[in-house]
Amino acid sequence: MSRPPTFVPPDGARARRLRTARGEFAVVDSPPASGAEPRGTVLLVPGFTGSKEDFNPLHGLLSARGYRTVAVDGRGQFESDGPRDDESAYAQDELARDVLAQATALGAPPHLLGHSLGGHLARAAVLLDCSAFVSLTLMASGPAQISVGQQQRVKLLEDALGVMTMAQVWEAMRAMEASEDDRAGMDAGLDDREDLRRRWLGTSPAQLLATGRQLCVEPDRVAELAAVALPFHVLSGERDDAWPVPLLDDMARRLGARRTVVEGAEHSPNCEQPLATARALADFWDGAARSQEDPS
Repeated sequence: MSRPPTFVPPDGARARRLRTARGEFAVVDSPPASGAEPRGTVLLVPGFTGSKEDFNPLHGLLSARGYRTVAVDGRGQFESDGPRDDESAYAQDELARDVLAQATALGAPPHLLGHSLGGHLARAAVLLDCSAFVSLTLMASGPAQISVGQQQRVKLLEDALGVMTMAQVWEAMRAMEASEDDRAGMDAGLDDREDLRRRWLGTSPAQLLATGRQLCVEPDRVAELAAVALPFHVLSGERDDAWPVPLLDDMARRLGARRTVVEGAEHSPNCEQPLATARALADFWDGAARSQEDPS
């Protein structure tokens, strides 16, 4: 999971509810910086076990480049409502239609960015209606199912949720990470951060079960996506345990996409190297806007 340094919205941003035709969603909404030329709006979709706060390190940096950024909790994620025991509510098509409704509620087609699982949901939304978006960025999100190692971790989570409460699973994950980090000579990753625990407890277990299974069986839809007339960007760290980086390189080639590898980052470049990540994103969006203005 991404571990943003703080859950407090950055200066200039505000936490609010976004009303859509498919219900309300919790968002962090950050306008362009005062004095910056408005360049467009961006919808940011988080990944598995993530939330809107994963993009907190990017808001100020992208605001300075003139972008309004709206990061969303998807249905059943953290502070957005969703059933806790009905997995059918979290079918990929349902979540993709939520993304379309969120984009519509922003008032004008946004640039769309999906992180990890959010990339698969963003891709599904684009395949439903590409006219709702200006561009698509897939950040640390691969062409098909996650790696075997990550599939095993999802299966462990599924088994745990079958017999334990969310609070008990959290404590088990903390103990497992502490043991792994002790062997590696590192500090425990989840430590005592109450904001991360609160996010975990706020997330629907049905959402985790349904989307975890999706990650393990997602088909390769790159050829479908390549047929869509949108600018694409594939961005990742230089290492990734969910999708091997060469797989992301190949996906970018198949899409004819801009490719960015962020040095010093792994699966969450938004939190690990936000300055380089924001610069690459804004450069891509600037270019995508120019290409729309001058298609020749």
